[in-house]
Amino acid sequence: MPRDVLFSVEHLVKRYGGHTVVDDLSFEIHAGECLGVIGPNGAGKTTTIRLCLGLAAPESGRIRAFGFEVPRQVREVKQRLGVVSQFDSLDPDFTCAENLAVFARYFGVPRSVMAQRTPQLLEFAALLSKAQAKPSELSGGMRRRLSLARALVNDPDLLLLDEPTTGLDPQARHLMWERLKRLLQQGKSILLTTHFMDEAERLCDRLIVLDHGRKIAEGTPRGLIAEHLERDVIELYGEGAEPAAQSLAGLCERMERSGETIFLYVNHPQPALERLAGHPGVRHLHRPANLEDLFLKLTGRQIRDDA
Repeated sequence: MPRDVLFSVEHLVKRYGGHTVVDDLSFEIHAGECLGVIGPNGAGKTTTIRLCLGLAAPESGRIRAFGFEVPRQVREVKQRLGVVSQFDSLDPDFTCAENLAVFARYFGVPRSVMAQRTPQLLEFAALLSKAQAKPSELSGGMRRRLSLARALVNDPDLLLLDEPTTGLDPQARHLMWERLKRLLQQGKSILLTTHFMDEAERLCDRLIVLDHGRKIAEGTPRGLIAEHLERDVIELYGEGAEPAAQSLAGLCERMERSGETIFLYVNHPQPALERLAGHPGVRHLHRPANLEDLFLKLTGRQIRDDA
């Protein structure tokens, strides 16, 4: 049975100067799901979040959330949203507990309710022992978890998370993922932008891929991989990789080079692996195709500026 649509974007267009940064974008977010938005720098991910929050007005298109229009009725929408932006906006003068309590006033949450909710939120964020610490005393991972806890003060139905784990070490990132999975299990919905393909694959029920402001693909992580990629990848490294790759050209569907690595995309890897045995000096890695391969195929390997 299809889940309710909480949030919908229809044919959204946004321009800055003569540059179109969001180009005819449409998507829906359903109750209880995590929708991921991936794309290279400048693809329009953060602008899309700003439009969804009513912080920018589109040239054309429609945004509806919980039955309200954005930006016209954004005040009503924000009562049911939680937001974690790319950069921390915690108040440095307040303790962790005070950051939650003060932020709750913007939503009209009664003090008596927050007196009960604050310890629960700090425990959820694994920060109960840091209730009286200020943000400057916290690690980067702790500050991100406090930002997530703050986004939950109004018990939102939908969370908008703009690259929430950027800058975190692997341990802090994994803890953040565990907390986000817990929220999904509780029935919350999430719109997530991310540069981490493993994050997208772990958390997202569906993905949209943006490039130059346009949606170029949409589907489940595994479904997109099956639709756009060969089944396996063989990576070749080191001296002798080039002649080895040329000898395998007829056994692979596609070949790409990035730096000193040659990527062979194959649906039937065994013949290629057997032929590689005749090149003992060539190092190789055989693995299933993944979201990073999908990202690079659809958006290219060239590094882009942020603009």
